[in-house]
Amino acid sequence: MLGIGLVNMLVALDQTVVSTALPSIVAELQGFEYYAWIASAYLLASVVTVPVFGRLGDYFGRKRFVLAAVVVFTLASVLCGLATGMRMLAVARALQGIGGGMMVGTAFASIPDLFPDPRYRVRWQVIMAAAYGIGTAAGPSLGGWLSQHFGWRSTFFVNLPVGALALYFIGAHLPHYRRERQGSVKIDWSGALLVALVLGGFQVLIEALPKDGPTAANLALAVAVAVLGAALLLCERRATHPIVPLDLFREPQLVTLFMLSTLSGFVMFSLIFFAPLLLQGGFGLSPQEAGLLATPIAACIAIGSVINTRIVIRLPRPTLILSIGFGLLVAAAAALSFATPRTPHLWLELAMSAVGIGLGFILNNLNIFAQEIAGRERFGITTALLQSTRMVGGMLGTSILATIVNHSYAAGAADTLQGLGPELQAHWLPRLADPRVLVDASLRDAMLEQLRAAKVDGGLLIDSARRVLVHALHIGMAISGCAALCAVCLVRRIAHIRFRGAASLPSRQAA
Repeated sequence: MLGIGLVNMLVALDQTVVSTALPSIVAELQGFEYYAWIASAYLLASVVTVPVFGRLGDYFGRKRFVLAAVVVFTLASVLCGLATGMRMLAVARALQGIGGGMMVGTAFASIPDLFPDPRYRVRWQVIMAAAYGIGTAAGPSLGGWLSQHFGWRSTFFVNLPVGALALYFIGAHLPHYRRERQGSVKIDWSGALLVALVLGGFQVLIEALPKDGPTAANLALAVAVAVLGAALLLCERRATHPIVPLDLFREPQLVTLFMLSTLSGFVMFSLIFFAPLLLQGGFGLSPQEAGLLATPIAACIAIGSVINTRIVIRLPRPTLILSIGFGLLVAAAAALSFATPRTPHLWLELAMSAVGIGLGFILNNLNIFAQEIAGRERFGITTALLQSTRMVGGMLGTSILATIVNHSYAAGAADTLQGLGPELQAHWLPRLADPRVLVDASLRDAMLEQLRAAKVDGGLLIDSARRVLVHALHIGMAISGCAALCAVCLVRRIAHIRFRGAASLPSRQAA
C-alpha cells in the first residue's frame, strides 16, 4: 500500500508541480503555440490507456503492469527534464501520460486484490487519499520553489526519488495475483485500438468545440467519433475477451455509478480549476493568499476519507455517504456562487473544506461500491472505467465552464469600455478581454501605465473588469452546483449495497 500510495502521489505531484512551472518553460523554450499540448498530451495519452491496461490487468495480473508503469513514467520524466524544445516536451509528456494511464488503470485495482473484504479495504483507502492530498497540496508551492531556485527542469526530476521508492515497495512487497481461468486469453487488440481512438477523438472534440465552434472540421470529427463508437460496440459484442465488457452496462447500478463518477469529475475539476481564478482574478488576492485559501481542499480530502472509513461500514444504507458528499459539493458551489471580495476568508475556507470533505466521501466509495457490484473478475476494468469517466467529466466541466466564463467575461469587458469611444474601445478591448491581465501583476502594471499615459482611469477600469469576471465565475460555480445536485438525485437509483466478507468472494492465486 505504501508503493501504491506513492504511485498516487506521483500522479498528483506531476499534475500540480508542472502547471506551476509552465510559464518558466514557455519563457525558455519558446513555442507558445504548443503551450496547451503540455497538458493535453498527458491527459489524452492517459485517458486512452486507463481502460486498456485495466482490462489487461484483469487477465494477466497487475503487478507487472504497475512496475512497467512506474518505469515508463519515471523515464518519461527524465526526457521531459532534458527537453530542448516544446515539441520534444509535448512528446515526452504524452509518454508520461501512457505511464500515468497504466498506473491509474492497474494500481487502483490492486487494492481489492490485497483486501478482498471491502470493510478493510475502506480503511486502507485512506492511504490513497492522504497520498493524493499531500501531492496536491505540496505540488503548487513545491513547483514554484523548484522553478525559482533550480529551474523548471527540476520539477520533472523530482519524480525520480518518488518513482524509485514506489518501484522498490511494489517490486519487493506487492504479490502477483492472477485470477483462475480456463483456456488461453485472446487479447482484443482491435477493441483496444478503437477505445483509444474514441476516447482520444472525444477529448480533442471537447477541447476544439469551445475554441472554434461548430466548424466543418469539428463536425467531421464528431461524425468520426460517432462512427468509431458504433464500430467499438460491434467489435466488443463479437470479441471473446473484450477490452470493455458490454455486460457491465447492462447493470443499471453500475451505469449509475459511472454517471456519478462523470459528475464528480465535472464538479471536482471545475471547482479546483476556477476557484483560484475567482480568488486571484476576481478578488485581487495574491497567489500566496489564494493558495492558502485553497489549501483546505487537498487537506480535507484526506480528512474526509478518514471520517468516511469510520462511518460508511456502520451505516444501514452505505450509499447515504454519497448523498452527503455531493450535498457538501452543492453547498460549497452555492457559497462560492455568492462570494464577493468582502466575504470573510473564514467563510471561503469553510467552502473549500466542504469541497475536500465531500470529495473524500465520494471518490473512494465510488470505487468500492462499483467493485462490489461488478465482482472480482472485472475489478480492473470497472475501476478503470470509473477513472476514465471521471477524467471525461473533468474535461467536460472545464471546457463547458471555460466557454461560458470566457464569453460572459468578454461581453462584460466590452460593455465596460463602452464610454471610452470606438477608437479606444477597439484598442483596449483585446487586452482587457484576456482575464490574464487580472492575474498577472506584470501585465496589469504595464497596462495601467499605458492607460495612465492615455489619460484613462485604469484603476476604475480594472475594478470593473474584476466585477465582470466575478459575475462570470459565479455562473460557472452555479452550473457546478447544479451538476452536484443532479448527482444527489441520481444516488437514489442505487439499490442497497451490502458489504461482503472475504469468505464470500471468489478464490485467488498468488505467485
